[in-house]
Amino acid sequence: MSDAGRVAAIVDDDLSFSASLSRLLRGAGYAVQTFASAESYLAQGSEKTACVIADLRMPGLSGMDLQAVLEQQVGAPPLIFLTGQGDIASSVRAMRHGAEDFLTKDAPKAELLQAVERAFARDARQRQQRRHFQVLRGSFDALSPREHEVLQQVVRGKPNKQIAAALGIIERTVKLHRTAITTKLQVRSVAELTRLVEAAGLFVEDASTFPKGQ
Repeated sequence: MSDAGRVAAIVDDDLSFSASLSRLLRGAGYAVQTFASAESYLAQGSEKTACVIADLRMPGLSGMDLQAVLEQQVGAPPLIFLTGQGDIASSVRAMRHGAEDFLTKDAPKAELLQAVERAFARDARQRQQRRHFQVLRGSFDALSPREHEVLQQVVRGKPNKQIAAALGIIERTVKLHRTAITTKLQVRSVAELTRLVEAAGLFVEDASTFPKGQ
């Protein structure tokens, strides 16, 4: 059963099949939107879309083309390919690029519904991860520019004396900044602070220099 407000988007130029699939999904409790082309979906799709079920071959943008576009979008929903003309090469490519499943149009209804349920669950996890990430970034936004500079040095494993020299401040000021950082972020150790920084995606260029086990 779908989450409240979440939508399954069917993208298929075969309107008869699209209508049949829509009835199946609505009967299983899903909200559904239908689109006759990938271009139409990209122009009109809702941010509530939790799953895209796309034909492989369509006029204009193909299902693979649609997948390539979605790959570039932050928060794109999981994609299921449902096609009457599948082949092994296409299936492998689709799965390598993150498709939830690759099914033929004559696949058992139960198999399709299971794939849709997995896609909805995956979308829910991804949305939760994005919310968590946004909360993390909000916490770091509360730091001052100088505290960000100190933080970057701390997660690189630099002691207070080296941080002070690098930033042109006295060691006592470094200690005060470190206290402010740990208070604002509600952490108690460098290891915990480093994990939080990694989770927030900060200082990615310095990831290889993060201290281990401190």
